[in-house]
Amino acid sequence: MTSAPLSDATSVFAPTALLPDGWANHVLFDLSGEGDIDGVHRGVMEAAIPAGTHRCKGPVIPGMPNLHSHAFQRAMAGLAERSGPSDDSFWTWRQVMYDFVGRLTPEQAQAIAAQLYVEMLKAGYTAVGEFHYLHHGPDGQPYDDLAEMSRRVMAAARHTGIGITQLPVLYGYGGFGAQAAGEGQRRFLNDPERFLKLLEILFQDAAGDPQAQIGFAPHSLRAVTPETLTAVLAGVKGFDSHAPIHIHIAEQLKEVEDCLAWSGRRPIDWLFDNFTVDCHWCLIHATHMTAQETARLADSGAVAGLCPTTEANLGDGLFPAVDYFAQDGAWGIGSDSHISISPVEELRWLEYGQRLIHRGRNLLGPPGEGHSVGAALYGDALFGGAQALGRRIGHLDSGSRADLVVLDPDLPCLLGKEGDLLLDAAVFAGNLNPVRDVMVGGHWVVQDGRHRDEEAVVQGFRAALGL
Repeated sequence: MTSAPLSDATSVFAPTALLPDGWANHVLFDLSGEGDIDGVHRGVMEAAIPAGTHRCKGPVIPGMPNLHSHAFQRAMAGLAERSGPSDDSFWTWRQVMYDFVGRLTPEQAQAIAAQLYVEMLKAGYTAVGEFHYLHHGPDGQPYDDLAEMSRRVMAAARHTGIGITQLPVLYGYGGFGAQAAGEGQRRFLNDPERFLKLLEILFQDAAGDPQAQIGFAPHSLRAVTPETLTAVLAGVKGFDSHAPIHIHIAEQLKEVEDCLAWSGRRPIDWLFDNFTVDCHWCLIHATHMTAQETARLADSGAVAGLCPTTEANLGDGLFPAVDYFAQDGAWGIGSDSHISISPVEELRWLEYGQRLIHRGRNLLGPPGEGHSVGAALYGDALFGGAQALGRRIGHLDSGSRADLVVLDPDLPCLLGKEGDLLLDAAVFAGNLNPVRDVMVGGHWVVQDGRHRDEEAVVQGFRAALGL
């Protein structure tokens, strides 16, 4: 029997909740009409709970930001898992992606994004950074509405209820040194002038919307030149001097080798030598770094955007997490190509990858005896993800968005667990989704593990696939 639909309320009561300074019991959250948390009250007695308050049926934690997404790739997940005529790598996978993306219509892109965002919400992601480079028609010509494809993705976010940081991608070239782009990249290409027009439209669209933020993303050092990146950075400051800036960097060894051949410098060293990288930047992957580059990234205040399941699927390599974490570098997680949509799996892969290469255990938690690795990973990913997306999310406190995830207290791996042990168990002790209910911006979007519009969204997805 299905529960009655959750109604939005002006207050929410949690039997236990993860607050910025740790777990607290009997917590009452006051919510504003705009979807913010207005107040947080601990130790609230039964008699003091206001009438009409929504009572959560399990522990409450902050929703996880997903800082790196290519939404359309959800529909091609699983299509590149057959061996080719030669050694397979990121570069052979990329050709499969180009073949797939060349056929997508705006309507299909919106339906795929909506399906993806439903899956994210059900998994406990409450915000997404959409690294969006599918700008134009299949022939490379802009649509009549220059922002057609970005608007489609943002419409999918609004419809499903997920918060979004839309990151239109500056993509101009096919390789380092302004090499000509290939046919498979023609839908991605803009010069700085047209790209800034696109950004202007999107900044206007998002103005005043607390669920949306606009940033921008130079795709990679191989897809821009110093001149085009300089021009767009200057233009973006005119829209928002604090706009998030995301970039793919040092993902593949070939990329590092090509950057060395072009400039004599490795990608991260080159970027830091030529641009001011600060807390508004998010460097996606950063897999292949020297000790010097690792220290420069950690010291900069920028976020390392880690996507362990995609990096594993593509054979990228392992991020130097032990050294980076020891230097208090900021980081967050993303599902990238969406071969998996699970924050707990991203966190588990991150820790397990380090265990395998260092042949040790519990490597990414804080120093000292008795600290929870699961809680440390979850908390750090909240902080870095919120910073990377440039939104008031990632913690349950006055002034933040009301993005709440209710864990399922009846899930066997969570039975008998309290406090940080809940997160240890959720991350390391099972493969079942631990999420029961999800609120985003003060609105319930998932109840009993199902999205409020799940049936209609999956029907649209089926139609996009021609089924």
